[in-house]
Amino acid sequence: MKYIVLIMDGASGWPLPSRDGRTCLELAYKPNLDSLARRGVLGLARTVPEGMEPSSACACLSIIGYDPKLYYSGRGAIEARSLGLSLKDSEVAFRCNLVAIRDSKMWSYSSGQISDQESHLLVAALQQALGSDKIRFYPGVGYRHICVIKDSPEVIQAVCTPPHDITNKPVAGFLPKGTGSQLLRELMSRSEKVLQEHPVNASRRARGDTPATMIWLFWGSKKAPDLPAFQQVYGLKAGLSSAVDLLRGLAQLASINILSIPGVTAGLDTDYTAQAEGALKALQQHDMVILHIEAPDEAGHAGSIEEKVKAIEQIDQEVIGRFISHRELRLLIMPDHPTPIEIQTHVPDPVPFLLWGPGFAGNGATAFSEAEAKNKPFIKQGHTLMSKLVSGHVTA
Repeated sequence: MKYIVLIMDGASGWPLPSRDGRTCLELAYKPNLDSLARRGVLGLARTVPEGMEPSSACACLSIIGYDPKLYYSGRGAIEARSLGLSLKDSEVAFRCNLVAIRDSKMWSYSSGQISDQESHLLVAALQQALGSDKIRFYPGVGYRHICVIKDSPEVIQAVCTPPHDITNKPVAGFLPKGTGSQLLRELMSRSEKVLQEHPVNASRRARGDTPATMIWLFWGSKKAPDLPAFQQVYGLKAGLSSAVDLLRGLAQLASINILSIPGVTAGLDTDYTAQAEGALKALQQHDMVILHIEAPDEAGHAGSIEEKVKAIEQIDQEVIGRFISHRELRLLIMPDHPTPIEIQTHVPDPVPFLLWGPGFAGNGATAFSEAEAKNKPFIKQGHTLMSKLVSGHVTA
């Protein structure tokens, strides 16, 4: 038996008043996914344990089969791990977004989806101007980077807000607060001059692109502990494909192979076909492949119904459409969390899941959607879905 886990990041959401109360999943034309829903087990699962942050870190940790209540210790260190950084006990890693502030408001949490090439030049300038033996900046993917702070343990106590939670809001009320916040605020403030004068931003302004005007520090955490090896827990050799540091960091912590598939990006321009074909090819050497697609979440953060629907439709056509003809294949398909268009950020609501393949019989669903899943099995602990996929047996 072979297995594919498809994580449609942020694809779930709330009913849209402007679209007759339908969600993006309901608006999307997704014949392949709906067909699988009619022949598989549809239900709802809570991927974010009650009281925990509704981040992809918690939710995706659940989906790959680990209980966040036991294993989650913070996101910054997980992303640092994906960059090959092994934190010392005296270090704290923060996500470091390149953001754009305009009229004192969060204009863009991603600096207009700045490219790797441009952002890496900016991070190098930040390191030269602000870095030291105690502060270092490391380039990641697009607007997502890492800042490691040494010998200042108090910074982990600072109250920080993710920038994608405050789009179009005045930033003054959301800067780091409390114990340990002074150093973070100082770095964020000093970054403005470095970025303002950089040629990359001069070029972006000249082209009409959104410049990166400031860094934003959040999701601080200490060294992430290794997880029990996935193959040891589930008896399967697994590979993972994702364009974001978080998922690659989780893969490293769980001793899951990271697949390199050209064309896979963290945006709406990702090559869906290449990722699907790469997954099927990887199954020749692996028992399971975990695919993470970021595009629906990016559209949700941008507040774009059209782009989110388009991303779901492309996943249906170019990814799921390539899997359904494989009879000796079990699928787990689900979002990690909802990213409602109305608020443009994550919520901890349960999400629909679909188990399909040998061993899973239809349970009366007619489509893959939040509403269809409500009266179906409810899995209170989302991390148990992995064992249900492997065993071919579902109990709530």
